Order: sequence, then structure tokens, then C-alpha cells
Amino acid sequence: MEFRKHPERTGQFILSAPIIYAMIVPLVFADLCLEFYHRLCFPLYGIPLVNRGKYIRIDRHKLSYLTPLEKFNCVYCGYANGFLNYATNIAGDTEKYWCAIKHEQRDGFHNPEHHKSFVEYNDKKTFEKKFQAK
Repeated sequence: MEFRKHPERTGQFILSAPIIYAMIVPLVFADLCLEFYHRLCFPLYGIPLVNRGKYIRIDRHKLSYLTPLEKFNCVYCGYANGFLNYATNIAGDTEKYWCAIKHEQRDGFHNPEHHKSFVEYNDKKTFEKKFQAK
């Protein structure tokens, strides 16, 4: 909670609050759309559903030493960050199913963890061998 070290920035915090809290609208909309896709399409593709509970944790609001505003912010962050991690996992599982080819290597790009089993970029021989229709 770095913000506690900067009481001189309270005005800036207050000014930024509407921007931060307004992000709940697109997050919830994205969550609804993603869940619709996930629950409908994954079973059609034979991809196991991702366990939402492993990503979204809302528990820090129970801590007695936090102020009511800090507890509210912890609920918000638990949901927002958990949802984004959950969405990343669903996107990764989708990418594994539909693509599974690594990106071209460029400075500064970090391949996600799920790319480890992907075919190297521009490796036609391995691609054709690995993804030959049965």
C-alpha cells in the first residue's frame, strides 16, 4: 500500500478515483462476454473449462486493520486483477487450440508461459508434422 507513504498526494488520489472506479463497467462487460464465450465454446472444442476460483480471490476486505475505503479497494483489485488473470488463461487455452505457433523473436517480447509447447516461428516442417490431420 504505497499510497499510504504519500499523504501529500491525497488530492491526486481523489482526482484519479473516478477514472479507476469507472473501469469496473468495461471489466464487468468483458467478464460477461468472456464467460459466455468460455462456457459455450470450450465444451464445443473439447477444451477443459478454466476454474474461475483459482484466479479471482476476494478476501482481503476481511482484514480488520484496513480502513473501509481500503477494504473496498481490495475487493475491487481482487476482482479486477483476478479477472484479468482468468481472462489471460482462457485466451492462452484458446491460442493453444487455434494456433500454437510461436511469434517471431524480437527484442523485448516475452513469450507467455503457454507458448513453451508451441511450434517455432516459420518452422513449416515441424508445423506440418505436428498438426497433420488424423
